[in-house]
Amino acid sequence: MCSSSFRYRGRIAPSPTGLLHLGHARTFWIAAQRAEIHGGSLILRNDDLDRARCRAEFSRAAIEDLHWLGLKWTEGPDIGGPHAPYEQTRRTPRYRAALERLHAQGLIFPCERSRRDVLEAAGAPHEARGEQHDEPVYPLAFRPKTGTPLPPLEPTIRTNWRFRVPEGAVIEFHDGALGPRRAVAGADFGDFVVWRKDDTPAYQLACAVDDAQMGITEVVRGEDLVTSTFRQLLLFAALEWPAPKFFHCPLMTDEHGVRLAKRHDALSLRALRERGTSPSDIIRNFAKTFSIPSP
Repeated sequence: MCSSSFRYRGRIAPSPTGLLHLGHARTFWIAAQRAEIHGGSLILRNDDLDRARCRAEFSRAAIEDLHWLGLKWTEGPDIGGPHAPYEQTRRTPRYRAALERLHAQGLIFPCERSRRDVLEAAGAPHEARGEQHDEPVYPLAFRPKTGTPLPPLEPTIRTNWRFRVPEGAVIEFHDGALGPRRAVAGADFGDFVVWRKDDTPAYQLACAVDDAQMGITEVVRGEDLVTSTFRQLLLFAALEWPAPKFFHCPLMTDEHGVRLAKRHDALSLRALRERGTSPSDIIRNFAKTFSIPSP
């Protein structure tokens, strides 16, 4: 148990683009265990910004399946709480306010380049590193020169806006699961999207805003998001918000060593429930494959 002067707040943030599989469940179980061993709180947030793929039925299924697994949270879209709303699609004004702060500081710029333009210029034939929220390194030649006057933010945004990373800056943090992590801005990752041309906040900005404003003290998520953490650390610093700690879990794979994804329907919690698998069996297997460090 930690000192009473420190109040642990963790979170789980399912994205309702499909049914939760075992990989999601293990990460969320680890997050719940981390909150419990710290004597803290766990918040559930619905990361539903992907308009094309998110579905209300998947949001409901995630809550039902996590309850079935035995996970409990103290705040969330199903029970409310002091930091409501807990659905990202209902928090857009908060993201817009953060975007306007970045704009006022001259830390973002509009970008008309397509993803294909960036991929071709970066010499990346496919998605960079295969990470869910990763982007190819944005070429410096595409970046407007320092001091170029910024156009105003339109009421409805119709172009991508990118965060200008401090080229050559070293960003470091200590990960609770992986140990020391280090990246160089402009080399390991480049200028990244914070607002999309369909007038939707990008993952990096929305995640940083929510974690800061909900008082999250430790983010537990998959190790495929380590590069996203470096980006978000830059946003925390730019917005003058304290950054949480991070704990990136190893990813689960199938029998062929392929990372689990939502296409693995047979390994979804819903399918396992329907086949009669018990929550205790699932959690027992989680405990065998991952040992959670004490605080």
